[in-house]
Amino acid sequence: MVGVLIRMKLRVLSHSLTGPRVSSLVMGALVGLVAGVFSLRFIATGGPAVAAALILVWTVGWLVGPILMGGGDETLRPENFALLPLSPTKLAFGLLGASLAGVAPVATAIAFLGLVFGTTGVLPAVIAVIAVVLALAFTVLLSRVVISMIGAALGSRRGKDLGVLLAAMAGLSYLPLRYAGQALLPTLSQNISDLASPLLWLPTGWGPAAVDAALSGNWLIVAGSLLGLTIVDGVLLWLWGRLLTRRLTTPPTNIAPSRRAKAGGRSAKTPVGAVISKELHMWWRDARRRAILLTSILIGLIIPAFTGSGALLPFAGLWVVGLSVLQLSNLYGYDGTSVWHTIVTPGAARADIRGRQWAWALIVGPVAILAAVILPGVTGRDWAYPWVLGVLPAMLGAAAGFIVLLSVYWPFPVPQGENPFALGNNRPGFSRAAVRFAAILTLAAVAAPSLILLFVGAGWFAVPVGVLTGALAAWQLGRLAEQRLLDRGPELLAQLGS
Repeated sequence: MVGVLIRMKLRVLSHSLTGPRVSSLVMGALVGLVAGVFSLRFIATGGPAVAAALILVWTVGWLVGPILMGGGDETLRPENFALLPLSPTKLAFGLLGASLAGVAPVATAIAFLGLVFGTTGVLPAVIAVIAVVLALAFTVLLSRVVISMIGAALGSRRGKDLGVLLAAMAGLSYLPLRYAGQALLPTLSQNISDLASPLLWLPTGWGPAAVDAALSGNWLIVAGSLLGLTIVDGVLLWLWGRLLTRRLTTPPTNIAPSRRAKAGGRSAKTPVGAVISKELHMWWRDARRRAILLTSILIGLIIPAFTGSGALLPFAGLWVVGLSVLQLSNLYGYDGTSVWHTIVTPGAARADIRGRQWAWALIVGPVAILAAVILPGVTGRDWAYPWVLGVLPAMLGAAAGFIVLLSVYWPFPVPQGENPFALGNNRPGFSRAAVRFAAILTLAAVAAPSLILLFVGAGWFAVPVGVLTGALAAWQLGRLAEQRLLDRGPELLAQLGS
């Protein structure tokens, strides 16, 4: 069963490696290899405390990463095996084996192999190999269970809204870790043994504890550590199987209107108005859109408050716009193949593009503008007003144009399912990184005239210039998106249907 699923996943991945995905996979593999070798060296030479700390870091990365980067690896979806006569535990075991076939698991395995390279003698090396296998299984299983539990919790409308806060907290999780590190690092650097005992009591430290005990000949600790890790892995495997059963027997509820639509309600008088109305409803009712949108706004408002001792707080409105662009540039991916209505309707492309631009601006714009108007005065940094109000209109216009342009040039289908943060595997991490870099460059280029005026001391003259450049960027980028939709509509539909 495991071998079949591994070969199936490798076959799916090999067929999907075309164009930019190949370069993205290669870059991801290189970064993963460097991180894995770097961690291997310190795990092998740093002793049990360092090994436990690094394994804990990799495990936390497996927990936070899928939420921030799109719901985890679902190359093989459990729904594809719903009709097969497989027990939940057997299916979970097979999917666990398939989960180990990928760049991230291989990089993690390389890092954990530091336990083997740090041993001397045949028997301790065997113990280290067993510890690596169990520790890797624990890390992957814990990630799968946590993501599955999030999906189960998000099965209702209220649960999905709670999931938004969960994702925001995950995105901000580095803040308390950074402050804790700043507070504890001086002490721990003087006496790292103070950290050894607590970390070795965690499941992520049981593998290093077993290897260290094997080197000192304490076989009772070896047996207890490996047995405990095996039991925990078994419990996680059983729990994942039960969560898979729930997922396969519970229908997804991605869209849930807050109230029943009233008959005879007022309809929009123009095509653009109709698209704006539709988009505003979808941004609120579609849990996938709502989760990404609200998470971007929350993170954009909170990060500046905890960065640079609050010096960036007056610029929180700019953060909101920037993060919203980075996360929301796949509008047609959320609609899926329903885009065919726009493609076959004469004259609908322009209304669809402009309506989506206005809807996004009507949602994100007021939040960003309120933050720009209120926060500089509240924080006592009135000097920031020309900078914020001069750059914000340019960024808003550039963002409103860039999201629709990218939505027609770089669309990918967003999978249905319990987890509204899942983006599928159509665009690997480095492709998303390249697109986000392009978004930052676009925003910076459009805001450049305002920034130049601000740097030369023109002050408030940057505000009308920002409004003008933002309006021109929104109009021109929207026009390019409209032309792309008219010229390549069938190809767009084929991409979203794949």
